[in-house]
Amino acid sequence: MSRRFVRLDIIIFAFVAIAAAVLFYDRQISQEEQASVVAAVSSASATEDPATLVRFHSPTFGPSNAPVTIVEFFDPSCEACRAFYPLVKQILDENPNDVRLVMRYVLFHKGSEEVARMLEASRKQNLFPQVLEAVLAAQPEWHDDPKVLKAWDAAARAGLDVEKARTEMGSSAIDAVLKRDMEDAKKIGIRGTPTFYVNTQPLVELGPEPLRNLVLSEIKQARN
Repeated sequence: MSRRFVRLDIIIFAFVAIAAAVLFYDRQISQEEQASVVAAVSSASATEDPATLVRFHSPTFGPSNAPVTIVEFFDPSCEACRAFYPLVKQILDENPNDVRLVMRYVLFHKGSEEVARMLEASRKQNLFPQVLEAVLAAQPEWHDDPKVLKAWDAAARAGLDVEKARTEMGSSAIDAVLKRDMEDAKKIGIRGTPTFYVNTQPLVELGPEPLRNLVLSEIKQARN
């Protein structure tokens, strides 16, 4: 099979996974709650300091001077976040000079905090992208485990020094990162993951095409 068709299969699978994740996400909250989420996000984007969205401590992908910034509030245990990962990565790959991604933690699920601490510890070993991809790939194996043992196994396979990471994950610096992210999420009104902003504009319809279209619109506007 050619690389072209393999890549096409991967993209089709990612879109199917996203569609399923969006349906799953929608089932978790009532229509009334969905409306309140949109209202809270839209209101915050118009009134909050952009610094509430982007903090200096946050993990980032892409050039710091990119004209378009995607901010993703994500939970490492979130199935929809896992499903969106290939799409967000593809958007970055297709626009290497124009788009950067900033990731913020929102910890809604059991085990989420430990994995977030693991990810922060992996940054100290310059392994954040590798560990993030590994734990998301393995998410179905550890999603319901509060000790997230399979997540640690996946991180180790990605090269993480687990013993060192376990020592560092309880540091005051990582405490401060998670506290700040949760405070910002609460202030903005984040009630579900993933929640995306593109140049402070909220993605009010969760889906592959709305996200891509919003990013492309912001790129076009930045070039004019």
